[in-house]
Amino acid sequence: MQEHFFQCPYCWEQISMLLDNSIPNQTYVEDCEVCCNPIEITPVFLNKELQSFTVNSIEQ
Repeated sequence: MQEHFFQCPYCWEQISMLLDNSIPNQTYVEDCEVCCNPIEITPVFLNKELQSFTVNSIEQ
């Protein structure tokens, strides 16, 4: 697991998340721990190192 800090696309607060670096390509939805809005998260790992990290708001 790897901790990663990023900015929420809704409330702009900095939040952290634990990412599973054993899975190379992932996409999942988590709620922001501050404003509770859903965020689509897409981390990409290569040899367990984070290569890219994308967050998108999910319009409701």
